[in-house]
Amino acid sequence: MTNETRRITLVARHPGGPGRVWDESNPKIRLIFVDALSFLRYAIDRGINELGEDVERVIIDRTGTALQYLDVLTHLPAEFVGDALFVTSDGNGFLSSSGRGGDRTLYALTPRDIEFYLRVNGLIWSTEFEPVLAESLVNQTVSFLKVASKVANS
Repeated sequence: MTNETRRITLVARHPGGPGRVWDESNPKIRLIFVDALSFLRYAIDRGINELGEDVERVIIDRTGTALQYLDVLTHLPAEFVGDALFVTSDGNGFLSSSGRGGDRTLYALTPRDIEFYLRVNGLIWSTEFEPVLAESLVNQTVSFLKVASKVANS
């Protein structure tokens, strides 16, 4: 075991695929990129069982198939209690997380859910969703002001 205090996030990605703006400056997270999905199971097992590393989560980002994701899930070491996120090529995905009693729960996620998850966990920088969210908030505010103005004038 090393003296490293940052928790590890393993990210399987296609080296030629669309990139994501990962936040590698976060002092609490150590991002390790795996460019071959076939190597991911080995990386998880070796990191946890052989090296005793603190693997907080595994992300399969727009590479592989749902069957490969299920294969990873079924071979997770019992010691792994972190999240396993699978992002499909269309931006949707699935999140497997530990629940009560050690059972895992599987959630279906939309692209906004994935964006939220990655951002809340300090894994990514700002992305294309910010303008969409900002525009949505502005439209809601304008609609509210119009309604409030009509009520005030009545």
